[in-house]
Amino acid sequence: MRPAVANASLAGALLLLASCSGSSGGGTVAATSPQDFLTQADVERIVAQAVGEAQAHGVRAHIVVVDRVGNVAGAFRMTGAPGTVAISSGLGVNGGLDGIPAGTVPASHSALAKAITGAYLSSNGNAFSTRTAGQIIREHFNPQESRQPSGPLYGVQFSQLVCSDVTGKPLLPANLGPKPSPLGLSADPGGLPLYKNGVLVGGIGIEADGIYRLDRNITDIDDDVEEHIAVAGTFGFAAPADIRGDRITADGRTLRYIDSESSLSRPADAQPPASLPGTFDPIAGYALSGLNAGTSYGSALSGIRRDDGTFAAANGWIVVNDHNANRFPSHDAADGSLRADEVRTLLAEALAIAQRARAQIRRPLGSFAQVSIAVVDRNGDILGLVRTADAPVFGIDVSVQKARTAMFFSHPAAGAELLGAPAASHLNGNTVSIATYASSFGTFTASNALAGAFAWTPRAIGNLHRPFFPDGIDGSPAGPLSTPIVMWSPFNVGFQLDLVYNQLVKSILGDVSEGCAARLPAGATPIARDIGLSKLRNGAQIFPGGVPIYRGDTLLGAIGVSGDGVDQDDMVAYLGLQNGARILANGIGNAPAARRADTLTPMGARLRYVQCPQAPFNDSAEQNVCQ
Repeated sequence: MRPAVANASLAGALLLLASCSGSSGGGTVAATSPQDFLTQADVERIVAQAVGEAQAHGVRAHIVVVDRVGNVAGAFRMTGAPGTVAISSGLGVNGGLDGIPAGTVPASHSALAKAITGAYLSSNGNAFSTRTAGQIIREHFNPQESRQPSGPLYGVQFSQLVCSDVTGKPLLPANLGPKPSPLGLSADPGGLPLYKNGVLVGGIGIEADGIYRLDRNITDIDDDVEEHIAVAGTFGFAAPADIRGDRITADGRTLRYIDSESSLSRPADAQPPASLPGTFDPIAGYALSGLNAGTSYGSALSGIRRDDGTFAAANGWIVVNDHNANRFPSHDAADGSLRADEVRTLLAEALAIAQRARAQIRRPLGSFAQVSIAVVDRNGDILGLVRTADAPVFGIDVSVQKARTAMFFSHPAAGAELLGAPAASHLNGNTVSIATYASSFGTFTASNALAGAFAWTPRAIGNLHRPFFPDGIDGSPAGPLSTPIVMWSPFNVGFQLDLVYNQLVKSILGDVSEGCAARLPAGATPIARDIGLSKLRNGAQIFPGGVPIYRGDTLLGAIGVSGDGVDQDDMVAYLGLQNGARILANGIGNAPAARRADTLTPMGARLRYVQCPQAPFNDSAEQNVCQ
């Protein structure tokens, strides 16, 4: 049955509010058209089409629709749909999140994570699905190809967390994005982006089988009922064919999008919303209503809009608060180590590099890279953030994770802080020591590796956070930050997950407090306020795209980049800092070559610091630009 919707005029109100001037430095935001966002009628149609396909397969599903910034526009539970999900990779692993039985994780959380993944990994130049995500986060790229490195976005699943200080809280304020995902980003097929007239407007996620999983074998064609239901839901809202993942390559490999577009039902003949077998229900902690209009991306109400200040001339975009003011304006570090003008220069130069760079995962070919760029100080405080208009939304949180990871591991206090962190209390009853990861790291690399003697990047940390070292070489030992391969799965990767594990579990149970890293487990009584490890407050990230910032031998902070290809991310961060240093001419710059992590050769294999793409620019034939 269709419930009464308290805010039936939301779409009209959005049009009115978006045409008004914002306060606190916001400026005027142009009025929007229903073609720019999901109307309530759109959401009802998408859900009805998905329900029809579920009925044709004889299953009962949760169907969640989100807008581009993660607001829940529709949450429909068919009568008899599973209430909770088990988490299983199918690899026989029982650790981390893998092997959690049904009863803990709400099934609506699975559908919501899938919908957010479809929306956040996509843009107007690329359409990625949860099936795509499952291909690019695995121990090999492609999965099951031995002697191949790990996926290019290995570790991205542990971003967008509820405990992040970057993602907006689910319900406060109501519409501002980016919103968090209850399970991070999903690799379980059944999540797709939604488009109107070729413009990305959101995502759809389906949970029907009661298992939160992934496609273990991408070489075959699956008959996945959740994906069939999602495909039917996108009828009339499907991604343009030319930008789908299966038209995009990475490292010479074509990405996957969906395994089948066939439907047993006729989506065009979907039944009226009022006769659907189920209800539009709120998702506790994430949506007050089960049926809403979406928010127009680019309006002040979406939380992401064009900058009308510092970066306006460069077509920069910013993240705003409920007063339409920049949430992350360039400002001085509290300890004075970086000044606002220095932060602005570094962001501007990185933005300029991005707008010259040839994008890796974007159509048409020759497009420039669309990215999010963040600068943090040596306490992890965000000193400034800017992005391009069509950068995937996931990169907002990830750019900060990358910056903090580069800063933290380069910080003199890193080892001591990890040695004092509480253990991760896995739901299977085991505990995993964060201190042991720190000790293993030092033994594997150098005794002073976490005492500020070396400059680290997410790429270098990622080298040590793979289930094989060197990366991809089957039979090699695990890196010191990774789970051994016999216990490894995308739900049990090692340090990155264990660092945030306690708070991730508490967030599933309803704790939406801020701070992800090194928090106490559920039920623990804190001796002091449970604030965790503030330098990594939204978690660590272990794929490339960030460098630490130095003045001489002194660490000042870091810059992180996330968007259109990991080598592009590395280049934008590295050259943005290099060019900014040339302009500032005050000693700020990249780490001295002698202290970079690529001077280390554990097991005889040299670590990587940054890696820049071949022929990286659209406007020149330059090569080796990071040498």
